Amino acid sequence: MDLREIKKLVLLMNENGLCRLEVEEEGKRYLLEKPTQASPALGYAPAPLAFAPISAPGAPAASPAPGPAAKRAGDDVKTFNSPMVGTFYSSPSPDNPPFAKAGDRVNPETVLCMIEAMKVFNEIKAEMNGTIVEVLAENQEAVEYNQPLFLIRPA
Repeated sequence: MDLREIKKLVLLMNENGLCRLEVEEEGKRYLLEKPTQASPALGYAPAPLAFAPISAPGAPAASPAPGPAAKRAGDDVKTFNSPMVGTFYSSPSPDNPPFAKAGDRVNPETVLCMIEAMKVFNEIKAEMNGTIVEVLAENQEAVEYNQPLFLIRPA
């Protein structure tokens, strides 16, 4: 296996969110594995990731049915869903207050939470004006793509 083929395998890993890849070719086995260390900047140990099922190409993504929290909040409330699979963090570090809590007013640039995916911490912004009605995810919970995270009453 030459360097070009190894680079293709690394690209394949990155594109598909793989942490480990094992290939056998002509009687030789190759193992590519990414390191799994906690992020020292945030002081969190990573929680195991849950992977969402992938729909067939061209098939519409399944959206979760509104849960009891959405029914309690009323029809004027929007569900803010996770844009990715990863680990939900409600604050920048364990010692800091949460980014957003029930009753907080938000605008499109307000950071609601962070989601860690593949050791990268992504700030998730509200993308709308409104008021947080309820936070549906728990800190350090593994979340799936399109999972409801917040209920927001648009302003």
